[in-house]
Amino acid sequence: MGLANRRRALGHSQETLAELLGVDRTTVCRWESGRIAPQPPQRRGLAIALEIGLSELDGLLASAQAAAQEITGPPRSGSPPNTGDADEMIRREFLRILTVSGALSALPVDEADALTEAAHRGTAGNFARMNGHLWQVYQMARSKGSVYPVVRDRLAALTQALAGDRGGARQLLNAAADLFQLAGEVAFDGDRYSDAVTSYALAASVGKDAGSYDLWACALVRHAYVEMSEQRYRQAAQLLTAAEKLAVRGDSGLSTRHWVASVQAEAYAGLGDLDACERAMGRAETVRDLTGDSANGGWLRFDGTRLEEERGACYVQLGRLDRAEEALQGALGQTALASGQSYRRRGAALTGLAVIAAKRRNAEQVVAYGREALDLARASSSGYVARRLRVLCDEFGPSHRDHRVAELGAEIARLSTP
Repeated sequence: MGLANRRRALGHSQETLAELLGVDRTTVCRWESGRIAPQPPQRRGLAIALEIGLSELDGLLASAQAAAQEITGPPRSGSPPNTGDADEMIRREFLRILTVSGALSALPVDEADALTEAAHRGTAGNFARMNGHLWQVYQMARSKGSVYPVVRDRLAALTQALAGDRGGARQLLNAAADLFQLAGEVAFDGDRYSDAVTSYALAASVGKDAGSYDLWACALVRHAYVEMSEQRYRQAAQLLTAAEKLAVRGDSGLSTRHWVASVQAEAYAGLGDLDACERAMGRAETVRDLTGDSANGGWLRFDGTRLEEERGACYVQLGRLDRAEEALQGALGQTALASGQSYRRRGAALTGLAVIAAKRRNAEQVVAYGREALDLARASSSGYVARRLRVLCDEFGPSHRDHRVAELGAEIARLSTP
């Protein structure tokens, strides 16, 4: 008996089953068609509603997924299973709960709620610690997409925590804004721009509700990166202007406003405004004046070690090749970009040097830098490095007549990312 048949045998429609479980009807439809699987917190409720055990439920779900694969074929290798649908389900459920919890959190807390609030703070602290660990794992992971399943599970768990009680505590909302930024980072690296933008928009909205200007500003900065990847520099600059105003109201001990300035420099470089770019980069460099831990290592990782590579990227955009080469070579000499360290950052710097070589019509250097960046993109499955390499191909110019450059271009064209 299939999942749909079991539902019908008990007299439930998709609508009534959805109401019992607190999900949308389309979610039930997707479960039954095998397009998505229920999240762990939903499985027990579904089994109870269908009056079966968890093992029997697993059998019904497996049958539905097998039937779906006969129609659509197996999932593409390297892709997180049911990525888009699961993300959409989590986002919709999260927004529904936020609507309720936001209203409840606006009410005064009476004495009867004191114990609940204390437990809530403890739960939020657990999420904050786990989020910090996930950012470290993400930063060290060769393939950023490998972190996705854990991020999705934590989002599902956070949704359950919000549903369990008042859900409006600022710490818990901070954890949500943090986690949605990480989800956006994973999506952005995998070339899933729509998912990335949605995650960043959620992070900004929750950061606003939590009154956390730094989290809110950082979500806008990450959104601006998506716009710049599509060469929408004016739209990115507008987002960054808003982020700048928010960062001023944030924690002066954090480097948020310096990161905003650094990304503003890149947006101005894309617009061809050298003076505005250098003014913004000057503001970013004052991060070195901060003392203590100005970057939390999680959703805010900007410190002085990134300035050279970002300055180099700006000068490449502006056509200031000598200054760009000096900055990028200096960046490659740093420990953080040494071979075997950050694949994305090293790959981006190498691609910048390859662009400089192409503009100088130095085919040998184009191939040397480009091939190392290509190897890093393959090893990490990074859509970010792959995008930089595709931009490099547009800069080949007369160098494409060199058979080595043409071969490199063909390999870049065949490069696939999850």
